[in-house]
Amino acid sequence: MSPFLRSADDDPVRPRLEAPIRVVVDGVPVEALPGQTVAAALLAAGRDSWRRTRAGGRPRGVFCGIGACFDCLVTVDGIPDVRACQRVLTDGDAITSQSGVTLPRPSERAGDGRSPLLRGGFGPIDDKSRGRVDDELRGRVDDKSRGRVDDRLKGGAGGVDVVVVGAGPAGMGAALAAADAGVEVLLVDAAPGIGGQFHRQLPEEFHAERPESVQHEWRRFADLRRRIEQHERISHLAETSVWAIEPVAGTDGMRASGAEVHRLRLQTGPADAPGRRMSTVDTRALVLATGAYDRVLPFPGWELPGVYAAGAAQALAKGQRIAVGKRVLVAGTGPFLLPVAESLVGVGAEVVGLLEANRPAGVVRGWLTDLSVATGKIREAAGYAALLAERRIPLRYGRAVIAAHGTDRVDAVTVARLDRDWQPLPGSERRIEVDAVCLGFGFTAQLELAVSARCELGIGPDGGPAVVVDTHQRTTAPGVFAAGELTGIGGADLAAAEGRVAGAAAASAAHQLSHEAIDPADRRAIAKGKRFAQALAKAYPIKPGWQSWSTGTTLVCRCEEVSRDDVRDAVADRDVLGTRSLRLSTRAGLGLCQGRICSRTVAELAAAYRPAIRADHAAGARRPIVVPVRLRDLAETPEPADSEEDL
Repeated sequence: MSPFLRSADDDPVRPRLEAPIRVVVDGVPVEALPGQTVAAALLAAGRDSWRRTRAGGRPRGVFCGIGACFDCLVTVDGIPDVRACQRVLTDGDAITSQSGVTLPRPSERAGDGRSPLLRGGFGPIDDKSRGRVDDELRGRVDDKSRGRVDDRLKGGAGGVDVVVVGAGPAGMGAALAAADAGVEVLLVDAAPGIGGQFHRQLPEEFHAERPESVQHEWRRFADLRRRIEQHERISHLAETSVWAIEPVAGTDGMRASGAEVHRLRLQTGPADAPGRRMSTVDTRALVLATGAYDRVLPFPGWELPGVYAAGAAQALAKGQRIAVGKRVLVAGTGPFLLPVAESLVGVGAEVVGLLEANRPAGVVRGWLTDLSVATGKIREAAGYAALLAERRIPLRYGRAVIAAHGTDRVDAVTVARLDRDWQPLPGSERRIEVDAVCLGFGFTAQLELAVSARCELGIGPDGGPAVVVDTHQRTTAPGVFAAGELTGIGGADLAAAEGRVAGAAAASAAHQLSHEAIDPADRRAIAKGKRFAQALAKAYPIKPGWQSWSTGTTLVCRCEEVSRDDVRDAVADRDVLGTRSLRLSTRAGLGLCQGRICSRTVAELAAAYRPAIRADHAAGARRPIVVPVRLRDLAETPEPADSEEDL
């Protein structure tokens, strides 16, 4: 029972928790807190795994923590394939572990032919579930916005001037800039509240008296959130996923303008629930601010429960007050490891060490390439250094975790010193007992919607895929703008500045103006932010020696359980010349996460075996449906002209 919920008695956020609710986990009654996710409740109960994989029967639990990896699937009230890290519990929920492929259980009312989940009788959505969906939907739009959103989403008729997808730093900046320019804005986000991963907050049900204690720059964020909530031209649609984008001729109100119009397919309601409300909205100008997720490099045992992406550990700590373990090791590369360690300490975990794979000389050389952009981070770094010293957390450079050990969960790791290329130095291996390890090797942009909108991709400062934009944040797709980590990993300040420029440019495009009212200060902030991104990539590069950490039997695709030898054999025995053919040959990237976690890793490993292989950065994101949609919901999605429902 290594994961735990921090006691409210001495928690610096000073939560005032509501009375517990009752849920049932695998037939056993369990108390949970209002506002907790399924994953948080299970972890608080001491469980860190609740699913077995289809092929190998391997245990799985939380890994990415933001819904990208699909490792943490459970069955909720008879409905399988619910991401535990995304679904918020309600009183009376029945949670069941999943093993392999699970079909919805037969409905007791299947004979009436009207089961809401599937006409053939699988399901069901009972009265409790249906009522909960309706209740949840009422809270997705505030009173100020509800009437306006209702009008906009009636099958997409009329449309919205500007739609912003993503409510993190870039999305917040874009929405405010566009609305201040005089256009109507719809801000769409999958989370319950504004802020994104960077400004992750506690559930309202926790009633935190001091939320600023776990949030950097809280006052600035709180001011932005207040402005968005009170802005008369911004409507915020929460817990809403965009599952498809398509170009259309436009609605009657837009067709005459001749502008490019995009139709967004939306689903609103509790994460992965059946019966989510389906709707469409048309827009002249679309701003994509979908952010990024952690990159984790494979080694033997990295698929064990208790091995987390660094962002997952921070999300659970900041957003649910869950510590992923009592003895936790943080490892990888980059400055993000520091706030992760801070968050773990904040929920009572013992951080036994922080391992930075790059050597100090290389880190310093990287920052010295543009010292002016690094000076602003000195005070922040000093604060983290003081925390490490106070807690006696050793910071070791040139070291990495190269193996995790355990049967059904991690109980120890092997760490080693690395040479300049990240090859482990023989004889330097050391075994450390831990009950959790948190890993972060930078980030990968969430490209699915950008690819669906036919935006051209390029290479970001860190070598990963990024959307190509011009100085106005315009992509190569007419009427589509991009901002934030989607255009290259560069941090929250750069994302916010790009968002403001994208919002202003989108407002001008919606009104077909020839120029944008862009603040010169934002131009300067973007220029500085891009220099920071370049220096960051040089200070914390990913070295090719990481490929030596894995063995032939190491899984490189977690979903389809594809090993490194499987990739090697496909390259050696078949005429594989591209990422797409590699996916079809090995099934790597064809599983639940659709390559979000493994596509970069598999492409780089394959290229090491055959340099002629070309990495197609869109291969893992080129699909018409970009997020999971229940088949019943998909089948009953009305076309705009036929829609009779609204939100």
